[in-house]
Amino acid sequence: MKLNTILSFSVAALLAMGMSLPAKAENVCEVTDPTGTPLNVRDSPNGRVVNALRNGREVYIIEIAYDRKNRPWAKIGGYYQGEYRIWGWVFREFISCYDR
Repeated sequence: MKLNTILSFSVAALLAMGMSLPAKAENVCEVTDPTGTPLNVRDSPNGRVVNALRNGREVYIIEIAYDRKNRPWAKIGGYYQGEYRIWGWVFREFISCYDR
C-alpha cells in the first residue's frame, strides 16, 4: 500500500513538472556515420562525449539545436534492452530518418 502511494505520487509529480513518457515517433531514424567509427554521443551540442552508438542503431530525434557554427545537432533517444532512454546529442547529418 505504501509503495503504491509513493509510486502514484512520483508519477503525478513527474507529469505535473511536464515530464512524460516518450511518445512513439512516426519517424524512425538510424545511425549512419560514414566515418566507420561509432558515432559520438555528447552531453550538449558539440559538448563532452558521454557515449558512442554504432551504425544501424535505431534512434528517435527528440530535439534539434544548432552550435555556434550553425551546424545541426539532434538530441536522441531509443530503446536498449527493452527500456527507452535518452542518450544525448549527436551530429544531425549522421542520422538518417524514414517513415515506418
